Amino acid sequence: MWEEKDNQLYRKFVFNNFIEAFAFMTKVAILAEKANHHPTWINTWNTVEVWLSTHDAGNIVTNKDLELSKSIDAL
Repeated sequence: MWEEKDNQLYRKFVFNNFIEAFAFMTKVAILAEKANHHPTWINTWNTVEVWLSTHDAGNIVTNKDLELSKSIDAL
C-alpha cells in the first residue's frame, strides 16, 4: 500500500529473490520512461523501495505520481 509522507508517495515491495526484484525494477523503468516521470528508488537484494514526487512542481505529490503508482500496482 502506498503511503504519503514528506510530500512523497512511498511503497516498499518485497520479492522472493534478487531476480524478481530486478525484473520488477525493469518493468517500472519502462513505465516511468513512457510517462517521462522517474522514481527515486533503492534496491537491496529482494526489496525495492520507491518514492514518487514531481520535482518540477516543487517536489510534491501530483497526479503524475498517483498515475504512476497505479501503473506500478498493476504490474
